[in-house]
Amino acid sequence: MQTEHTVLLVSADAELLDGAAAALGGDPDYRLILCRSEQEAATRLDALQAHLVVCDADLIADEASNVLVGARISHPHVARVLVGAPDAAEKCAAIARRAASYLYVIKPVPTDLIRLLAKRALELSELSRRHRVLSRELKISMDDDIFAEHEEFSVKGGRSQFEKLVYVSAKMAELCVEAKQAAATELPVLIQGETGTGKELLARAIHFNSKRMNSPMHVQNCGGMSDDTLHSELFGHLRGAFTGAVADRLGLFRAADGGTVFLDEISEISPSFQVSLLRFLQEGEVKPLGSDRLYHADVRVIAASNRPLDKLVERGEFRRDLYYRLKGFELHIPALRERPEDVPALTEFFIEKYAGVVGRRVVGVTKDALAKLQAYDYPGNVRELETEIRRMVAVAEQGGYISARHLSLAFERVPLHKPEAMPFATSGASLKEMVESLEKQAVAASLQRHHWNQSRAADELGLSRVGLANKIRRYGLNDA
Repeated sequence: MQTEHTVLLVSADAELLDGAAAALGGDPDYRLILCRSEQEAATRLDALQAHLVVCDADLIADEASNVLVGARISHPHVARVLVGAPDAAEKCAAIARRAASYLYVIKPVPTDLIRLLAKRALELSELSRRHRVLSRELKISMDDDIFAEHEEFSVKGGRSQFEKLVYVSAKMAELCVEAKQAAATELPVLIQGETGTGKELLARAIHFNSKRMNSPMHVQNCGGMSDDTLHSELFGHLRGAFTGAVADRLGLFRAADGGTVFLDEISEISPSFQVSLLRFLQEGEVKPLGSDRLYHADVRVIAASNRPLDKLVERGEFRRDLYYRLKGFELHIPALRERPEDVPALTEFFIEKYAGVVGRRVVGVTKDALAKLQAYDYPGNVRELETEIRRMVAVAEQGGYISARHLSLAFERVPLHKPEAMPFATSGASLKEMVESLEKQAVAASLQRHHWNQSRAADELGLSRVGLANKIRRYGLNDA
């Protein structure tokens, strides 16, 4: 069954309206929506899943700000056609240029031409969409081919370049500048950021833009591993070194000689293993379990943590000397809620990515759905947005838009206007009362940001779990 295409015609010209109705009105492949003003068209465009907008230049008062330019910004996948009078060529050229219109047509427009224009404009829009998807797939395929030529690489997904990181925010642009500076050196790198912000992706970009790019990069997650297991993974072991050691194991440090080892969740390693890692960073020597021999390994270490290491150092939970060894360069990836301007670009990227995966043609995302996506706090950061878009693409209609009704419950409940901050009382309050009021606001705001995850809130506030629990009881806070 062929998809019905929605065509939005914006005109007050009776001849043009009648011609469009005659050309498309009875065609089951098209749904024709007539609008007699720009304001009406803008409202309908946000509410409808339009595929084509045809606009009469006679209704456009502002060449720089009009329904076609608005459609280009908020609905970039919608095809745009401008219709104008013969004596308005200069005005129409300026509008068409700003709106990136597919075509400018001079009135009067014959019925047959209207039908042909609609068909060709929609075909071009679909070809453009397929080109974007195929271009993305080609890049991924080329990366995988490069990756396959180096079987020792343990990084999944191929090589990662800074140009492939999706962002528009100044915060991420500044981070990439710092990361490129780090890539040009041999210093260790410490990447800090919440879970799901893309720490491994950034580490991969640093490696593949460094002098070590032609040598292997291996990844090790340090969370939830015993010292013996982690030592075996990184330093290796000999056969018979312990129960279950049925064969020699080289270890990632020696396997990555000349390259990079990425240690994720570095904050989770035990105090005793911190000593072993510090010794390796100082000497570059590896002693496998069960062996008396020392081996040298030329490895650059990039470490990552979703907990602030400086606070762990202050609390005596992480060695200060190891912290300073790891932070040759220290990079902080901002949480997604701190850069909501990146959400539209990431959303478009994930729609194109997963539309190809699930075999579904999705035109774009509606304005109301995008507003909800931008307003969400993202405790899971970019990974959570990716999961949400993947699910929405899977349930969206073929050839349609992702809209607010496709959002999961957590996103659907997000208010589009943030509640005002608690007023800070000054009149008649003592200094102690003002300090307590400010502290209560800070604790409540941190808990709300982290969806009442008390471990994350405590880390952010520099408190212990017990200290945070005491303040929650003291101020009568609750997860309402």
